[in-house]
Amino acid sequence: MEAAARLAAQMFLAALPLLIVVAAFAPQSVKDLLVDAVRTLLGDKVPTDDIERALTANGELRGSIGVAGVIVMLISATALSRALQQVCERCWDLPKGSARLTAWRWLVWILGWLAALLFQTAIRQGFGGGTVVGVPASVVTSVALWWWTQHLLLGARIGWAPLLPGALLAGAAMTAFGYASPLVMPEALEQSQARYGPLGYVFTFLSWLIAGCCAVVVCVAVGQVVASSGPFPRWLGTPTPDQAADATTTEADR
Repeated sequence: MEAAARLAAQMFLAALPLLIVVAAFAPQSVKDLLVDAVRTLLGDKVPTDDIERALTANGELRGSIGVAGVIVMLISATALSRALQQVCERCWDLPKGSARLTAWRWLVWILGWLAALLFQTAIRQGFGGGTVVGVPASVVTSVALWWWTQHLLLGARIGWAPLLPGALLAGAAMTAFGYASPLVMPEALEQSQARYGPLGYVFTFLSWLIAGCCAVVVCVAVGQVVASSGPFPRWLGTPTPDQAADATTTEADR
């Protein structure tokens, strides 16, 4: 829960403002993709007018921020990837990776996350094939994303095969979470708004982010347990803690 709360806080404070800033400089087609992604994730019944206005900001925001502001915001958003890296390292009992080894990976992960978000609606719709194609496409895409995420943020200190169980669990869980959100969020937001007023939206969004991040943390941790238990270490080539520590030392020396 602690790790999930930290991830959710970084997403709320760093990643969401980054979307607004990127949208201010992006062409109209990219803004439309972001708006569609928000509607897909939260559901058509959720009042997202304020979010959509922020994502389709006019030139005033662009002029007040500037290119330097975008770069600073992009670097600040790596706080999310750093927090996620710490989760992966704790799950695999690895020491903290050196900045020289991992710094560029934080930025690459943010860019990959943005790309996945942009195509969220197209994936859910199966690229025109409907739900029958969209659900398997969402699962495959999510598994690939979390497989790549672990390998990238761990600095390749753990091979691809041992990371597969966690990727399968996280991919399936986040796909289910994504499809369940539009069914739950509209009513949850309506009830929280009636009870707490405008602050109710903040409470609900944070709770939604924490729930999603908690699913990720649990799946990555359970994936490590699976990869290190029973016959799986032999099948997947899961390294022992000493071997993983040696890999960290070798990468640092490089």
